[in-house]
Amino acid sequence: MNNYSIDVHHHLIPPAFIRTMDKYGIDKVAGAPLPPWNAQRSIEAMDLIGTQTAITSLSAPGVYFGHLPEACDLARACNEFSAEIKQQHAGRFGSFAVLPMPFTAESCREAEYALDVLQADGIVLLGSTEGVFLGDPSLEELMHCLNERQATVFIHPNIHESSNQVQLNIPGFILEFLCDTTRASVNLVASGVLERYPKINWILAHAGGFLPYVAWRVSLCNMMPELAEKTPQGFLHYIRRFYFDTALSPSPYAMAALSELADPSHILFGSDFPFAPKQLSILQRQNFDELKVFSAEQKSQILRENALALFPQFKVEADHSIPELQRYSTAPFGTRLRHSLMKPMLKLGENMRKR
Repeated sequence: MNNYSIDVHHHLIPPAFIRTMDKYGIDKVAGAPLPPWNAQRSIEAMDLIGTQTAITSLSAPGVYFGHLPEACDLARACNEFSAEIKQQHAGRFGSFAVLPMPFTAESCREAEYALDVLQADGIVLLGSTEGVFLGDPSLEELMHCLNERQATVFIHPNIHESSNQVQLNIPGFILEFLCDTTRASVNLVASGVLERYPKINWILAHAGGFLPYVAWRVSLCNMMPELAEKTPQGFLHYIRRFYFDTALSPSPYAMAALSELADPSHILFGSDFPFAPKQLSILQRQNFDELKVFSAEQKSQILRENALALFPQFKVEADHSIPELQRYSTAPFGTRLRHSLMKPMLKLGENMRKR
């Protein structure tokens, strides 16, 4: 039986994106330094934690830096680069295509090209772009386009202008990212998008931000006629339709809340590499393996089977179907050795985190 995991939250950093960030003098993403990346770095991290396939996506801030033609060109370059990486490393990578959001017509055209021509495995959308949250009426045509294609959409957070205005001395990726995901997901429900476009599968990054904790409070919207008419099946019904990844969230507290809200079949494994470097990826996997809120069978499903229900194209019958995995599986001692050498560093990191 194949026990390798599927990672639905794994970033790539294409050369065209790096050049654009350099052009605008940007070297951080929500307070986190832009890490070095190439496909080999990803594969090394994947091998360390036993990941078969990582579905790559571009992180914040997306591709729009103030010039729409540039954003369209950058989205195309990133998506074609992702397609090349998939082809060069068959079976190791999938791709969520990026769009020139929040521009609907241009995003529709890129989604059609990415899904129909490049055969991307889904779409990545930021929770908000230029202040426009998912669920905004201006994005209706895009929702129709994605629904027609039964697309899987990975929602990754961004930094909204309001997050910058609060002026907290805390990097945005620590706290404000979770606000963006929560706002976007609630707005998707409240605006009726999940009701009108039921064929879209939505994956929320970082265990859904604060959504599992506030879900009951959000469900009070059922008592407000102007919102209830757009959500005839009730807020909790739509919230439970979301999928949630475990990236940077495999703690007993977060998973306890999530397990009470979501069916275990809607929880997926994510690492957030390379923004979570390989040492942190190992720590996350260890923390996940130690969780008591899930049974061994449920953990196995979260690591692999739940993702395969959305992405059956990544199912392989045996390790030899993917040459790189065959090389990895025939040298387990080397992998265990690298893992053991990192244990002191991981223990120090875990002790620091728990203080």
